[in-house]
Amino acid sequence: MKLPGKIYNPAVRSKAVHLELQVDTGAIYTGIPSSLLEKISLKPISTRRFKLADGKVERYPMGEAYVEVGEEGATSTIAFLAEASTAIGRNHLTTPKTASRSTTGELKPLELLLLHVS
Repeated sequence: MKLPGKIYNPAVRSKAVHLELQVDTGAIYTGIPSSLLEKISLKPISTRRFKLADGKVERYPMGEAYVEVGEEGATSTIAFLAEASTAIGRNHLTTPKTASRSTTGELKPLELLLLHVS
């Protein structure tokens, strides 16, 4: 399932790019090509090791971006990818109060639980 989205620099929200995101419920993080992130002046702040589907382990630069899909958006941890593919992972799909519905190809708003400690 692919969804239209928008990636923003969280520090300068006027810097943004429109793109199509492949929903990957098996991925934890959202991956965006480095070339697109450079256009909005995002820089990596760390690196992480990832095991790929073919079994290889690679390190990718990591950072944060504001990711908007439909009417919902949130700051999300993202991987800076070398190739020109995008994937929106579980980390972001649950952050902005949504869950994927593979049968309809859309995102469904979730009811969130709020824990109040007194």
